[in-house]
Amino acid sequence: MSDQNCLQVRLNQILMKTSIPTLILGTALLLTFATRARSEDAAAFRDLFNGKDLTGWVDVNTSKETWSVKDGLLVCSGHPIGVMRSEKQYENFILHVEWMHMEAGGNSGVVVWSEGTPAPGKDLPKGMEVQMLELEWPNLHPGKDGKPNHPGYVSGELFGANGLTCIPDNPRGARSMSWEMRCKGKGEWNTYDVVCVDGTIKHSINGKFVNGVRDSSVKKGYLCLESEGAEIHFRSIRILELPPGITTPEQTAPAVGK
Repeated sequence: MSDQNCLQVRLNQILMKTSIPTLILGTALLLTFATRARSEDAAAFRDLFNGKDLTGWVDVNTSKETWSVKDGLLVCSGHPIGVMRSEKQYENFILHVEWMHMEAGGNSGVVVWSEGTPAPGKDLPKGMEVQMLELEWPNLHPGKDGKPNHPGYVSGELFGANGLTCIPDNPRGARSMSWEMRCKGKGEWNTYDVVCVDGTIKHSINGKFVNGVRDSSVKKGYLCLESEGAEIHFRSIRILELPPGITTPEQTAPAVGK
C-alpha cells in the first residue's frame, strides 16, 4: 500500500463521525498530505525524545532528579509536581506519545498549546491538557460521599487548564470525556495520537479516535510533560508538523527563553 493510501486509511478513521468540525479537519489534513506527497519535502514524523538524553526539552519547575533516561525510556519520578516543556512552540501538528504508569492511581498528562511557565499560583501552566490517569485513580480519590470518583477521569479526557477555554465533543462539565474507555492500567503501555489543527483536537487512544474538542482559545504554544506525584514512563514521542493557519497573537502562548 502506498504512503498516500495509508494516509487515506488513517483519515477515514478520523472522519468516522461526520460533524462539521471533524469534516473540516479531515479535509484539511487530506489536502495537506496529498500536496506534500507529491513534493520532495514530504511531511514526516520526527522524534521529540531521542532515547538518550533530554535534548529538546527545558525543565520549567521540577528538578534534575525528576526526569531521567533509562534503557531508552524517559522516566518521570513524579516529584515535585510541575512540567518540562519543548524548546519551541507548535501550532498545527500530530503528536504521537506512548506512556505507562508504574503506580496505581498515578496522575500525569501532556499539555499542548501550552504556556511555558506555570499559571500564577499554580504548579501547572495554562494549556490544553491531554489527561493520563491510571485506572485506579477514581477509587483512590473518592468523592465527598465516599464513592469512587467519576470514571470519565480515566478515559483520556481533554480539557482547558488554568484559563484556556474550548468546546468539548462529549461534555463532562468543561471537560471532554472519551466516548469509550480505552486506557490501560499500570504496567501496560498506552498510545496516544493527538491531532491538533486550528483550535480543534481529535484524540486517538490505543488505535481509535474517541475524543475531541474545538474552538480552543489558544492555538499555538509549547508541549509540556507533567510530573504529578507518581512515576510514569514515556517512549516514542514523535511529532508531525503541519502548515500554519490563521492564528492571532492573542491565540498564541507567550514566548519564553530557553
